[in-house]
Amino acid sequence: MSHQEFEIRKKRRWPWAVGAVVVVVAAGVGWKLTAGQQQQSTFGTTLKVHFEPAMAGEEHLIQYIGQHIAPDYGIKLTAVGLQDPVQADRAVAQGEYAGTIYQHQWWLKQVVDANNFKLTSTLPVFQWAFGIYSDRYPSIAALPQGAEIVVPNDGANQGQALWLLQRIGLIGLDPAVEPRTAKLKDIQRNPHQFKFKELDLLTMPRALNSVDAAIGYVSQFDAGKVPREKGILFPPAPKTFASQLVIGTPYLDQENIIKLKKAFADPRVQTWLKETDDPLVKGVLVPVSQQ
Repeated sequence: MSHQEFEIRKKRRWPWAVGAVVVVVAAGVGWKLTAGQQQQSTFGTTLKVHFEPAMAGEEHLIQYIGQHIAPDYGIKLTAVGLQDPVQADRAVAQGEYAGTIYQHQWWLKQVVDANNFKLTSTLPVFQWAFGIYSDRYPSIAALPQGAEIVVPNDGANQGQALWLLQRIGLIGLDPAVEPRTAKLKDIQRNPHQFKFKELDLLTMPRALNSVDAAIGYVSQFDAGKVPREKGILFPPAPKTFASQLVIGTPYLDQENIIKLKKAFADPRVQTWLKETDDPLVKGVLVPVSQQ
């Protein structure tokens, strides 16, 4: 998943570092240069892991693993926030960062398809709590006929929102379409005549008082100072939308990257997500679902 205000275009190429020589000095990272090839990093025991700055819970998760789990695997973690998600994925692909945890596999696919990055999702780490909010109605049942509902405007998250509505029986999607890829045009049954509006995730909290309901991530509404009490449904998210530990494909077999994967796969991670009282994590990042 990403929650940023930008659009991925299939043929778009991002302008930074074109025709430039960039020298990067990173703690715990060595660089190799082979004739005719791009620089490739060799990771030391101090590893930078990216999180999305708007998602403070992600930073706290990395810090927890860094303090309580990573030392058992002989590595140290540094949490690095970078707001631009495509730039973050580029940094991981180029070996500047060891990994990132901000996205689910379907958002990653959009980024890879658009930018040809060499990235691999290695394992699910957590689920983002995802639900329906309303500033006007106390429950799903109270939504009126013809209610205006906001859904994410990016393909990777719009499918999750529409799938949620189908799972609770409020709409029916084209059975020929895989639910996670569904778009508004794929709605075949809409008995309540809901009117749908597309907005980017960051805009939703500000727009909530002007619509009947909005579907998005708890973290975004928290960041927009929307009380949790405005949430009228928080169903379990399908495992297919779990956050992934994403690593640059060329580095998967490096010794310290293997240790990084083991640290994030440690069972203590899921236990902490279930039991923590950290207000930036509890009810925002939840254990990976089983379905």
